[in-house]
Amino acid sequence: MTPQNNDPLHGITLKMILTRLVAYYGWDKLGRKIPINCFTNDPTINSSLKLLRRTPWARKKVEALYLRTSFPHQ
Repeated sequence: MTPQNNDPLHGITLKMILTRLVAYYGWDKLGRKIPINCFTNDPTINSSLKLLRRTPWARKKVEALYLRTSFPHQ
């Protein structure tokens, strides 16, 4: 018997989270919800991932928004 993981983000990569948020909100709205430069100034998935992996507080904000967002067909 395997212990169950209670982490709601278990198995979801940061790239998957960011891609879904961008598809759902778009860069403009995402940049208003989480005002960090990588979302507001010439944003790309790769540049944003680079910053989010180095910046724990920004990653926590992105993960929290992901958990609060009700995605259709999730």
